[in-house]
This record gives sequence, C-alpha cells and structure tokens, in this order.
Amino acid sequence: MTVTAGSSTTPGTRRPLDLGPAVALASKESGHQIPLAPEFVSPDDFAPLEVVYDFGRVRREDIEAGPRSIWRYKRLLPVPSDIETIPSTDPGCTRLVRADSLARELGVRRLWVKDDTGNPTHSFKDRVVAVALAAAREFGFRVLACPSTGNLANAVAAAAARAGWDSVVLVPSTLERAKVLTTAVYDGTLIAVDGNYDDVNRLATELAAEHEDWAFVNVNVRPYYGEGSKTLGFEVAEQLGWRLPEQIVVPIASGSQLTKVDRAFREFGELGLVEPTPYRVFGAQANGCSPVASAFKAGLDVVQPVRPETIARSLAIGAPADGPYVLDTVRRTGGAIEDVTDQEIVEGIRLLARTEGIFTETAGGVTVATAKKLIESGQLDPDAETVLLITGDGLKTLDAISDHVGPKATVPPTAQAVHEVLGQAGS
Repeated sequence: MTVTAGSSTTPGTRRPLDLGPAVALASKESGHQIPLAPEFVSPDDFAPLEVVYDFGRVRREDIEAGPRSIWRYKRLLPVPSDIETIPSTDPGCTRLVRADSLARELGVRRLWVKDDTGNPTHSFKDRVVAVALAAAREFGFRVLACPSTGNLANAVAAAAARAGWDSVVLVPSTLERAKVLTTAVYDGTLIAVDGNYDDVNRLATELAAEHEDWAFVNVNVRPYYGEGSKTLGFEVAEQLGWRLPEQIVVPIASGSQLTKVDRAFREFGELGLVEPTPYRVFGAQANGCSPVASAFKAGLDVVQPVRPETIARSLAIGAPADGPYVLDTVRRTGGAIEDVTDQEIVEGIRLLARTEGIFTETAGGVTVATAKKLIESGQLDPDAETVLLITGDGLKTLDAISDHVGPKATVPPTAQAVHEVLGQAGS
C-alpha cells in the first residue's frame, strides 16, 4: 500500500458519534473533562486523558451471549454499538490455563497462566489495536499508525489490512528480525528508525502533529487504545467463574496494561458482575529497563527515564508514560514491582515451556522469572490464587533462546546411536 505524505487535514467525524458507553475524556490528574476526541493530553493540566463512561446496566448473561472475542465486552469499551459487523481481527477469548506443574516448581498453591499468545498476531496487542481502530473509524481516520517495539507493529499492520486501511509503522532498526518480517508481510508502510523505542516514539509524536489524518494508536487515540487492555482483566474474571484472583503479575512496558487490568477488576466489581474482593497487582520488568521497579523500590512517585539494554525488547521503554500510575496501582493494592536479569528471563521462558508447554516471548519470561523472585522474597503469597499474564509468543523472540536450546546430539540413522544418547541422558 502507498501512503501519501504531507496531508494534514483534520479528519471528519460520522454523526452521531457512536463510541458505545463512552461519554467524555478526563484528565488522570484533575478529572477535568473534555468531549470525546482524538486527543491524549488534557488541555487543562497536560496530564494523560482517560475515557469516562456511562455504563448503565450490564449483566453477566449479556456478556456470555456475546461473540467469542473482546466484543462480548462492547458495553464496557469505547467502540460502536455495531462493532461486531465491522471487519476486525476479532481478538480475545484466549485460554486461561491451570498451571499445576509450574505451580509445583514455584511453590504456589493455585496458579493460572493467561495465555494471550493465541491472538491473531500472537500477542495481547491485537486487543488494544482493535479498540483503537474502532475509535479511529468513528473519528474519520483511514490510516492506522504506530511506533512499536514489535508486537504492536504486527497488530497494527494486520488490523489495517483486515479493515482495508493503509498503515504506517515505525520500529527501532535493531528490532528482532522475526517481528520485522511478521509486520512487513501485511504490505503496509514499515520504516526502521535508527535509535531505541523512545527515539521512535518521539518521532511518532512529531508525525502525529503533522499528519492529522493518521491515527497513531498509542499517541492521538491512546485513551481508547489503552482501554483494550481491560479485556484481559475481564476475561480472567469471567474465566475464573465470575470472580477476581487474589494476585496477578503483569509485565510493564509503558505501564498501561497493568493499570487497565486493575481498572477492569474495579469496573466488574462496581457493576456487580463480580464480588469486589481484594486483590494485589504485581509488576514485572527486565533489569536492563526497570525505571518503574527502581522508583518503587526507592519509594519514589516519579519515574526516572533510563536507556534500555535488555533482551526483552517488547518491554524496552525507558520513559514509560504510565509509570506513575503503575506505582499508584501497585501501592494501592498492596503489590510490588520487581526486575530480573536477562539470564533469569531465559530461565523463565524455558521453565514455562518445560512445565506447561507454553512458549512465550521474552516479556513472558520476565513475568515468570519475576513471579519466582517475588515468591522467594516473600512478597508474593504462595497460598493465594495467582494469575500470570503471558502476553506474546516465543516464536517472535527466537534469538533470545537460540544459544541455550537445541538438539541433545546429532547421530547417524541407527537405533544403537539413539540408545547411546538416551543412555548418556539417563533415559
């Protein structure tokens, strides 16, 4: 597809604007409200904006009767009322796995893995992009764009292709080749940028101001995009039999996912869909990019930017936009934030694969390794029901484990040779 550069006309909107239960945007700091619009910063105090709703009555049976996708929660999302009829990748309804083998390894009584590798482009980003595209369509956009560390690039390119839109995706030039290829295959406009994600994000913000007809999912339509992560929390609660877990461990990149899972739990409680029981939220970061973990451990409310250096590139955001709100969420719920080394990340990937048959990317390795560390330090209660969020597929980050796994041996095609290897392995 070809995207025309230089256009800066304000997109038109369809009348009446239909974003379901969404009624306004509000500053996360002051609460000052503005009308629904493709804006991400409050003009009142320059704080991030979030969606305000008027939910009305939402019943379990209405959700259960919905489609097997995130659109079963459309009454809780900023999307058109006819969203099921609009072309979409239809993400969501991924499996919640009872992880008994991993639980035994970690010394946890009840453990679940929310396996989001089953989404259309094999990460949770399909959720947020689907919601962002639905909102962007209402505002009159027809080009979908983003800066990305990889998973979002895949999701934007695929969603745009499905919707018949053009896409513009900006990624760091050092991005894993697998993520580059699985974005380029959709034939949108993919541009590699010399620099890290924070450099790419700054460039995207500049371009968003110049091209007002481009919907940058995590810039000018970010308030709507972020709401897609609530569906992870909604699904966990529904899959547990309409109840909340006692503990949940969430990987941190920008921090939006963690805060939105918390918002999902609170909304379900406020609407009477679940008993509003206490829960604790834990954050997971890589040691080579752990600004939120560092702030938490130091007792700070401000997150100091860092320059990322970690194999967990999907989490390598040195200046996380929602960092302060992650700190608020974790402290309010009585959780904690921990970070792990690259070696621990690889061990976490292998541990999950060996015990539960789930191959996760590096972000999932961060989650598993962090859970292990939190249990060993006594911060995570081994007797409490715990959920780990696994947000991306290991096929995206093969380089991370390529030097650590492989054949046990290479042998001639004889039974004796195989038996010799088995004997050496003690089988």
